[in-house]
Amino acid sequence: MTSVTSPPRGGTAGAEAHGGPGAAEPGGPEAEGALQEAFDAAVAADERIEPRDWMPDAYRSTLIRQIAQHAHSEIIGMQPEANWITRAPSLRRKAILMAKVQDEAGHGLYLYGAAETLGASREELLDKLHDGRQKYSSIFNYPTLTWADVGAIGWLVDGAAITNQVPLCRCSYGPYARAMVRICKEESFHQRQGYELLLALARGTEAQCAMAQDAVDRWWWPSLMMFGPPDDESAHSAQSMAWKIKRHSNDELRQRFVDICVPQAEALGLTLPDPDLRWNEERGHWDFGAIDWEEFRQVLKGNGPCNEQRLRRRRTAHENGAWVREAAAAHAAKHAARSAS
Repeated sequence: MTSVTSPPRGGTAGAEAHGGPGAAEPGGPEAEGALQEAFDAAVAADERIEPRDWMPDAYRSTLIRQIAQHAHSEIIGMQPEANWITRAPSLRRKAILMAKVQDEAGHGLYLYGAAETLGASREELLDKLHDGRQKYSSIFNYPTLTWADVGAIGWLVDGAAITNQVPLCRCSYGPYARAMVRICKEESFHQRQGYELLLALARGTEAQCAMAQDAVDRWWWPSLMMFGPPDDESAHSAQSMAWKIKRHSNDELRQRFVDICVPQAEALGLTLPDPDLRWNEERGHWDFGAIDWEEFRQVLKGNGPCNEQRLRRRRTAHENGAWVREAAAAHAAKHAARSAS
């Protein structure tokens, strides 16, 4: 798929129409209407919208909101697993976990960069995270109580992320879609690492198997909540799908995830904590029990069990890293001054 950059929506014309640097007068309602038609046609044809293309303000703000939440989730999501780096049971497990946490930092970097192509300020996005004006994924509000939680996060949480994010590789906004290609490749390794860790525990001692089962019991339902509220309660899904930012609804993705996990759990020898889980021959899918949406809403309100702790640690890390950002900015300015002279 390629971006349509012919006038009036692409290239310099698109940037000027939005009011970027050197912007000219947009040209009135007729010109605006032509730009909207060109945008709609590009989306309908599955072409990519690029940063210099004209786009509706609502499309831009929706992307900034979604990409920012995604980026915040990656960097907050480093904390639950980093909690176990110093306590990993072997050097091999420690190296794997360190590499994974490093990957998550990289994912945040790609995503903040994608948000910046839309005109967002990374500093402003982080300020909104730190003071609670922007959210991160509900799943990262939960504690990692045992080593088995690292495996459960890899299998369930990263598995849910892959289910949700692979369709984003075909997102209508080019920079986001391209960032997701690399992110999904790395997430697939994370999911396999988690599955392999749980498999080793499930085949270990009775205590190890019990620890693995306990972790799955605690992470299963929050993983289902990761896909967001039911379709009839989702405020953004319909419009995001119309713009082809999203390709599938929350409930469709949640069902796909359940269908994937059931046979994997059987292979692990572990039980998913849902007495209502059964195969529906007529639907060709697994039926599953009711999700506690009140818990989900409370987590989003900031009442998750680890929300205060995770944000406090994130703010502290950001403040402690101020000197690094200042040094990097000074070095860049010095290099630019030398190049100019």
